[in-house]
Amino acid sequence: MNILPAIDLINAQCVRLKKGDFNQLTTYPLSPFEVAREYQTNGAKFLHVVDLDGAKKGAFEQFDVTQQIRDACDMTLQVGGGIKSKEIIDRLFAIGVDRVVIGSLAVRDKYLTSELLQYYGSERITLALDVHIQNSLPMIATHGWVNTSDQTLDDLIEYYAPQGLKHVLCTDISKDGLLKGPNIKLYQAYQRRYSDIVFQASGGVGQLSDLTSLKKAGVKSVIVGKALYENKFTLKEALTC
Repeated sequence: MNILPAIDLINAQCVRLKKGDFNQLTTYPLSPFEVAREYQTNGAKFLHVVDLDGAKKGAFEQFDVTQQIRDACDMTLQVGGGIKSKEIIDRLFAIGVDRVVIGSLAVRDKYLTSELLQYYGSERITLALDVHIQNSLPMIATHGWVNTSDQTLDDLIEYYAPQGLKHVLCTDISKDGLLKGPNIKLYQAYQRRYSDIVFQASGGVGQLSDLTSLKKAGVKSVIVGKALYENKFTLKEALTC
């Protein structure tokens, strides 16, 4: 199972939210590129970076800090947050980003998203299909998790799978930032249902047993953020799970 340590950014600062709520913000006195360098030193092969300003405003902004992070490490770098155009994707790839994350666009403009998947290839595009669980159904959230669409997780996977979809980042928003455990049943069910897709479980990881439970459930990748900032366990410990 791949471990993707996360760096969430607001105004080029490392932050974490609770349940995606910008009013429940914790800012950490850490340099993003130094955090990236430390993750690499401790054995990480992947890094997940999110421009929360871009996610909220609908346009990726933090190119400079992304460049600093890229210059500080040679991990596989996945970046998201308000990415909605080929121009932005090209610019990110030009500075060395390996994979970009598309979120709200996958709901709002399926035609363009399909074009981007086919143009860049499945290894370079991750779809962020983050969900609010409503009446036991995983409903897709959009616009920095502020809105909930009428699309289910199944709707979008079924639409994009024939077009080469391989990487899906899925956050159960109700778990995010709480450190009380991820939605194991959700990820287990979807990883079994769509075995060819690499799901990135996100939200709720607070202890090493959460990682071992996800691994036993067959999840192929997991994003870990706040637990590392809050010293719930070390990255080296996480990588041994």
